[in-house]
Amino acid sequence: MKNEVKKMEDIKLIITNQLQGKYWEEELKHADFTKDCMHVINVYPDLMEQQIEGFGGAFTEATVHNYENLSEEGKEEFITAYFKKEGLRYNMGRVHINSCDFALGNYTYVAEGDITLESFDIAHDKKNMIPLIKKAMNEQDMHFLASPWSPPAYMKTNGEMNHGGKLKEEFYGLWAEYFIKYINAYNEVGINIKYITIQNEPEAVQTWDSCIYTAEEEGIFVRDYLAPALKEAGLSEVEIFIWDHNKEAVYDRVTGTFLVDGSRDCVNGVAVHWYTGDHFDGIRAVKKAYPEKKVFFTEGCVEYSRFADSGEIEKAEMYAHDMLGNLKAGIEAFIDWNLLLDEKGGPNHVGNFCAAPIMCDGNGGLEKRLSYYYIGHFSRYIKRGAVQIMTTCYTDKIETVAFLNPDGERVLIILNKSDKDIPVTLREKGYGIQCVVEKHSIVTCLWK
Repeated sequence: MKNEVKKMEDIKLIITNQLQGKYWEEELKHADFTKDCMHVINVYPDLMEQQIEGFGGAFTEATVHNYENLSEEGKEEFITAYFKKEGLRYNMGRVHINSCDFALGNYTYVAEGDITLESFDIAHDKKNMIPLIKKAMNEQDMHFLASPWSPPAYMKTNGEMNHGGKLKEEFYGLWAEYFIKYINAYNEVGINIKYITIQNEPEAVQTWDSCIYTAEEEGIFVRDYLAPALKEAGLSEVEIFIWDHNKEAVYDRVTGTFLVDGSRDCVNGVAVHWYTGDHFDGIRAVKKAYPEKKVFFTEGCVEYSRFADSGEIEKAEMYAHDMLGNLKAGIEAFIDWNLLLDEKGGPNHVGNFCAAPIMCDGNGGLEKRLSYYYIGHFSRYIKRGAVQIMTTCYTDKIETVAFLNPDGERVLIILNKSDKDIPVTLREKGYGIQCVVEKHSIVTCLWK
């Protein structure tokens, strides 16, 4: 053990501080034995938590539409920025089954009223969506999660894709078969759907594509229809996630779904969004009650309806704070919302605009927002297969989370949202460095 500690000679710091014009700026510090006990962040690689599956964003129709309108240089920059080594190194993606709010309008893959699904065809996605996904796959070993916002209108109680409504009971089986056709169609073009969620935001009646499920209805659908359909189709390896909605209700909702006898055995994980606040303890509650279930973060964005006037530092800190809290609470994956939006925060077929880490600049190029760089402090350095490791910190003025990569590299992220510089002594088994985490900055520390 003593020899292992001596190998920790240098610690690389990656720093982003917009106030000082630093974006992923690297600094190397030599580690030595330290006796400081007043400003310590301890890192304990032998105390391990959950394993990380990856980081990514959503391939919405809005993203694809904006990508197609970029210049050739802009298109290459987009792929580099998100998927190449120089960028965020994203290795996960979310795709929507049928349309979502960030689409150009409502659409499905079948003719209206088709109760046989003989008309099922993903030609809509083959035009632009799938080619962009393939470009990402050329750079990374991508894992994909698919989510529906609404079944076709004829399957719903309100007769439309928007404004909520429910899936008619007589169409539970047909809707499950729709999932199978979608997964198989994507498999046929070389895109493996590894995870699915039953419904995006199943408690939200929205002006856009939406569908309501109670906790019990989700349990019945997964137990009696979706899981059996996957098994019969030879797709049992596809992992089923429930909820896919906000964290404040996650424990109650999961518990309610699992009251349906046998549903728990059919579910692999739980998906959460951030729109109602931190609620990191909601994730902890789910992990404690159902330790065999994964928890993925599957959507979050800076909504213009609520945060249009916030500054770029505030927006970036919103991302980093939520990522830190979610990861410490036990999530295995982080999937952001739209990968690319236009200058207005769209397109969106009901005007539900928001920000994205990368926006179009209106001239065929891209604008990287500060949130892009903050996300990179996690996605660039925490590798698939990494495990969260324990830390202790001397002050609540900074937030920390740490990971052990498969190659033995340690990754520590430190966020300072305060208006003051904070002194830190980073320490593992008595050895470490002293540094200052500047106000309104984020730092990633790497060492072996």
